[in-house]
Amino acid sequence: MVDVTSQIDSVQRKLGKRVIEAGEAVTATVSQVYDTGLDDLWDACTNPDRIPRWFLPVSGELRVGGKYQLEGNAGGTVERCDPPKSFAATWEYGGDVSWIELRLSPEADGRTRFELDHTAVPNEHWNQFGPGAVGIGWDMMLNGLALHLASGEAADPEAAMAWMTSDEGVRFMTLSNESWYEADVANGTDPATARTRADATLAAYTAPPES
Repeated sequence: MVDVTSQIDSVQRKLGKRVIEAGEAVTATVSQVYDTGLDDLWDACTNPDRIPRWFLPVSGELRVGGKYQLEGNAGGTVERCDPPKSFAATWEYGGDVSWIELRLSPEADGRTRFELDHTAVPNEHWNQFGPGAVGIGWDMMLNGLALHLASGEAADPEAAMAWMTSDEGVRFMTLSNESWYEADVANGTDPATARTRADATLAAYTAPPES
């Protein structure tokens, strides 16, 4: 059972700007502290047998230089790995290439912080939808990880899809989208522009499935 408000409030979200080899980029960062140890969280995030329990089935070689593919989603190349603290990889989807970096760090009382950067050079899709387009997806991923760590059980894909279209799922996405709107404004985007693209993002996520 998802406590929507509690989960949304447990996540820190921010945007930043940086210059990379590909040009001026924007980094979306999500962070949450989980009630588990560093080694267990690292295993949950890197073990191909555990990743599908809270995210998506993954294939390929999860090693430096290896290529991975998330079922129905992004793939890429693992560029760096420092167990059990961090890894970095390309995130390739729909012909676009961006970059992810995961960092894990110990917190008080045996807990562990999960922090993920997703860096991309803004394009037409970004200009239309803003950070919520990837941010809502990462929020749902963090929620899935929280549920898995709390129960140890694997997610039911059909139940997860049904939840997304439920009142509770729509509320989750609405609150996530609003948080990313606020991060967009805090990063210097004109509020009217940020609102227009946040509204477009939410409409895309909550549109009824095509019959």
